[in-house]
Amino acid sequence: MKNEDKIFVAGHRGMVGSAICRALRAAGYSNLALRTRTELDLTDRSAVDAFFAEEKIDYVFLAAAKVGGIIANDMLGGDFIRENLLIQTHVIDAAYRNGVRKMMFLGSSCIYPKLAEQPISEESLLTGSLEPTNLPYAVAKIAGKVMCDAYRKQFGFDGFTVMPSNVYGPGDNFDPNTSHVVAGLMQRFHKAKLSRAEEVVAWGTGAPLRELIFADDLADACVFLMNAYEDGGMINVGSGREISIRDLTRQVADVVGYEGKIMWDRSRPDGTPRKIMNNSRLEALGWRAKTPLRSGLEKMYAWYLEEVAA
Repeated sequence: MKNEDKIFVAGHRGMVGSAICRALRAAGYSNLALRTRTELDLTDRSAVDAFFAEEKIDYVFLAAAKVGGIIANDMLGGDFIRENLLIQTHVIDAAYRNGVRKMMFLGSSCIYPKLAEQPISEESLLTGSLEPTNLPYAVAKIAGKVMCDAYRKQFGFDGFTVMPSNVYGPGDNFDPNTSHVVAGLMQRFHKAKLSRAEEVVAWGTGAPLRELIFADDLADACVFLMNAYEDGGMINVGSGREISIRDLTRQVADVVGYEGKIMWDRSRPDGTPRKIMNNSRLEALGWRAKTPLRSGLEKMYAWYLEEVAA
């Protein structure tokens, strides 16, 4: 990418999209085409077509998606698969037909089989059954990845897919009904601290292992890959470090300053037992995550206090 190239960041108000915008600006890319959902509904094909025809976009970061945690995915699967299929289909197709030079599609590690061999390599895709609680979302993301590959093969369109591990950071969703694990825990402990609650109930057993990546690290990797990655297909992006949900829960409580008891509701689902990515392809290109988990959690909580809890 050149500094003057026009870059569309779809989903620029979300956690990852806003981080990508910060990374782009820090690297000197200022010609950003940004639209809110009110200004451009990506589920509306005619609106997407008109936007691309008018704006003459050079590069696309497709970070727009309907996302949520285990319960939201399980209960609202129809919404998740419909909206995500519409968004990615419209953007990928319009980008190709309007001469976009290169496009990055943001996937999700939930596309991998529930019991995939660990660490999970890119070749694990479609080799086993998916986690049932987020099946509709995962199927939509797989479809987006396959669409990028098919357009590359048939039309020569330069699209590729980034598969991040669990993302956390400033801009995360703290809605208790739809949040992911880190944001959900952070909000719960913050409210418990304010109310001086004697205990907080966490879901499941705490045994599952997760690999977390700070949103700004992921964004840095996305900009790096847009410039350095030429192979198409998909590439994993993770921190290379994993932590149990139990240890993560304790660490979030410590960052927030909650000193009460943590109880575990074993009737709640655990989700996938272990999920750590094989990041060897990315590391071979010369990129590694920089932000330690504790530092990332502290930055996230500082943002939460200023932007959400204030």
